[in-house]
Amino acid sequence: MFFVLSKVLSIFLSPFNWLLIFILMAVIIRNTKWKKRFVIISVCWFLFFSNHYIIHKLIINWQAPPKEFVFNEQYPAGVVLTGFAGFDYNTHKGYFSSASDRFIQTVKLYQQKRIKKIIISGGSGSLDKDQQRFKEADFAKQEMIAIGIPGEDIIAENKSRNTYENATETKKLFDSLHLTGPVLLITSAMHMKRSVKVFEKTGINVVAYPCNYNALDNPQHFGESILPTYVAFDMWDKYVKEVAGLLIYRITGKA
Repeated sequence: MFFVLSKVLSIFLSPFNWLLIFILMAVIIRNTKWKKRFVIISVCWFLFFSNHYIIHKLIINWQAPPKEFVFNEQYPAGVVLTGFAGFDYNTHKGYFSSASDRFIQTVKLYQQKRIKKIIISGGSGSLDKDQQRFKEADFAKQEMIAIGIPGEDIIAENKSRNTYENATETKKLFDSLHLTGPVLLITSAMHMKRSVKVFEKTGINVVAYPCNYNALDNPQHFGESILPTYVAFDMWDKYVKEVAGLLIYRITGKA
């Protein structure tokens, strides 16, 4: 139930969806005064949430800082959270997405002997039954084996559907394998703050290894600071999802 509700809530948290609602209200309402109000709201809403500078600064402050290793620093395992691949109905194959830096960094950490074992956590986060057949963890394990990582060093946890289940299912694995931390937690810099809180709540001692940065702290050009861009709406969706997700997890005792 929590999983389904979180998916529904994400629809109502999207600034772009609210923009569509305000525009629709401006079109269908006949009352002149209220029509004018919704037009003004729509314009102001668009100008604010399409501004790249604002959301860029917010994300920079939200993202976890990069992990710096000391000499010979090593961990018994690295836990990588999925969300970097998808399934194509036409080819019936899995493909990496723009978030695949998580996969790349995990492979690199293993090859550099920073981690001894790889735990891939994540099944399907989709409500679609056909999409649910595609298990990201299994796909990622196959891809890692294909590039030369021994299968015995990879553990695929393919049941979890969200961050909370990532943590609880991983905890079960840790207990069954008698694995103790600290371990590296590998996920996007945007998602790291919530992930660390949830994993620590379950009793897993983790060290954050953020990657897949959505924004870099580079100087903004004048045009980027003032000109509207549709990219900003996508960035807002990710930011609001993480802030709201952490808040809800705290309220429900999951973080």
